[in-house]
Amino acid sequence: MLLKEYRICMPLTVEEYRIGQLYMISKHSHEQSSDGEGVEVIINEPYESAVHGKGQYTEKRVYLNRKLPAWIRGFIPKIFYITEKAWNYYPYTVTEYTCSFLPKFQIRIETKFENNNGSNAQVFGDKPTPEDDVCFVDIAADDITEGYYKKSEDLRSFHSVKTGRGPLLDNWRETSEPIMCSYKLVAAKFEVYGFQSRVESFVHKNIRDILLAGHRQAVAWMDEWYGMSLEDVRRFEKKLQEETNCKVNSQKKTQVPDFLLCS
Repeated sequence: MLLKEYRICMPLTVEEYRIGQLYMISKHSHEQSSDGEGVEVIINEPYESAVHGKGQYTEKRVYLNRKLPAWIRGFIPKIFYITEKAWNYYPYTVTEYTCSFLPKFQIRIETKFENNNGSNAQVFGDKPTPEDDVCFVDIAADDITEGYYKKSEDLRSFHSVKTGRGPLLDNWRETSEPIMCSYKLVAAKFEVYGFQSRVESFVHKNIRDILLAGHRQAVAWMDEWYGMSLEDVRRFEKKLQEETNCKVNSQKKTQVPDFLLCS
């Protein structure tokens, strides 16, 4: 198992990001879904835990065959998806990824959001994550993969009309007000001899790329969601989930036999 802690700061408050996160996830999933690949929402409903209280439970299928490297595609089915289960007790969430075809594959992400610049070394308990396993992700300065880059989402030139925030220049994490941090403890496990290290490293690289892209978008799209209520963003979420499911399913139906669609 390969364990890393990611810390991603944003010029937002934790309360603001509650709306921004829901908006970003919905829009990002919608943009990344096409031609039978992307995110299909299976369940999205209120959930209550005896430990964490009221929250939201979601279950999704992530279809990504064409986004995998050739050395992985060689031993998986053509119609391939990962199941995502998430328990959102904001500002604390747990997300798990599994695959029925690969029972020894699992990703678990524990997330906590705090109003600081990533300075809490004990956010996940009394024993800090070893420094070598802590990765600060800079949404303004870090290089982003070509497929995710958009000039309109470059936070070095970003400026929010509604809030006056941005652009994010050198040392922005020390000077920005407000400032918050998304702390993510990510455990990737693939217990298959000969592939474990390679797959776990590949998973972490892609998780980091996705975290960088998603948190950049949450800030870059700030003027689209800022001022929305929780009810507003839930309506937006429901609308885009229905559209995204249609995009994914319209292509799946042309690729999968009818008896599999009904199973």
